[in-house]
Amino acid sequence: MKSICYAEYGGPEVLELAEVPEPHAGPGQIRIAVHAAGVNGFDWKVRAGHLKEIAPVTFPSGTGVDAAGVVDEVGLGVEGIETGTAVFGTGANTYAEYAVLSAWARKPEMLGFTEAAGYGVPVATAHRILDQLHVTAGQTILVSGASGGVGTALSQIAISRGVRVIGTASAANQSYLADLGAIPTVYGHGLVDRARALAVDGVDAAFDIAGSGIIPDLVELTGDATKVLSIADFTAPEHGAQINTGTGGDRTAALAEAARLFESGQLRIPVANSFTLEQAADAQAASQAGHVAGRTVIVVRNGR
Repeated sequence: MKSICYAEYGGPEVLELAEVPEPHAGPGQIRIAVHAAGVNGFDWKVRAGHLKEIAPVTFPSGTGVDAAGVVDEVGLGVEGIETGTAVFGTGANTYAEYAVLSAWARKPEMLGFTEAAGYGVPVATAHRILDQLHVTAGQTILVSGASGGVGTALSQIAISRGVRVIGTASAANQSYLADLGAIPTVYGHGLVDRARALAVDGVDAAFDIAGSGIIPDLVELTGDATKVLSIADFTAPEHGAQINTGTGGDRTAALAEAARLFESGQLRIPVANSFTLEQAADAQAASQAGHVAGRTVIVVRNGR
């Protein structure tokens, strides 16, 4: 099959389209014919070697975690899913014609494969970090970097739970945040004062999604460093804040809730950019550049 691979750490140019053996579903897994794969910041950070201390790579390696497609193999012990079922979820080496998933949910009929491919990591991350800071209904949170995939998912899932969300993004993406149901504001100098003006009862928790050196401001805003969490700034603990590196949480439950929220009209993660499999390097470069409202996706097969 065709797959995107790389043989050394480096920039997007190390990614190559190669012919590799097809993977097969092991116990507790399924294999899908990939229709589309989501592009995450994690993908290019691993490729660049930024995470080699916590996520080392054995070369040559594939890339990609998120995907949507049609089940064509069911592993030992898997129940409740059959070949021919459209699903979305997370696995390994998903920038490919076939990929093995370890967590998945049935794709709602009205959710296209291309959009569904971008749901996996964002919704799983949103669930995990909301639970880590014990966010509950009636609270107010601030999401720094709310217009990207994780920020988009986090904002809507929090709102569905009765949480008030203040989101930061560039001036160009303010209306996008408002459409999500968040209270928008721009990032940068003066954020603490702007957020306090928008949250008359204070900010109960703050999430750093973008990793833009904002941790001290978020600590000042919440008044409690333990109520600040970053998924992108590994210096957060130096300020007393928490960090989440992508482990833990029930991805299957998160994906199932995402499907329910989509069907009830409470969750959409739009596709901002789409690329072909041959353009995987361009897709990761676009993800790395940031300032995207929604998700970057690689389309492998045409069709809804």
